[in-house]
Amino acid sequence: MAGLGARTWVVPGGHVPFPAHGPEPAFTGFDQLCVLNTGDQEAELSLEVYYEDTEPVGPYRLLVGARRVRHVRINDLIDPEAVRLDRPYGCVLRSPVPVVVQFLRQDTRLPGVVALTGTMAYPG
Repeated sequence: MAGLGARTWVVPGGHVPFPAHGPEPAFTGFDQLCVLNTGDQEAELSLEVYYEDTEPVGPYRLLVGARRVRHVRINDLIDPEAVRLDRPYGCVLRSPVPVVVQFLRQDTRLPGVVALTGTMAYPG
């Protein structure tokens, strides 16, 4: 079966919320990519992160199995370097096979408030 989606996805409005209020890990603020691979081949993804004032960082390597979904917290990306918290960023995800990408954010910076938002990434 042919995979659904696109091979390039863009998230221009990243910003990992920091600091968090509440018990960890449930109330940790995060940005997350949700990647759906409906095809018959695994997807070896390459992610580059862009900042306002420095050169892009990457590639971060991610693997999503055939006919699988994977949720990747941006906060957890550390190789080649940790993604910077509380700084605006954008990212470009590339895949050798079509995938579908959703962007999700949990913001817990205000005491007693959990804000959760999601949107589709932009297919390139």
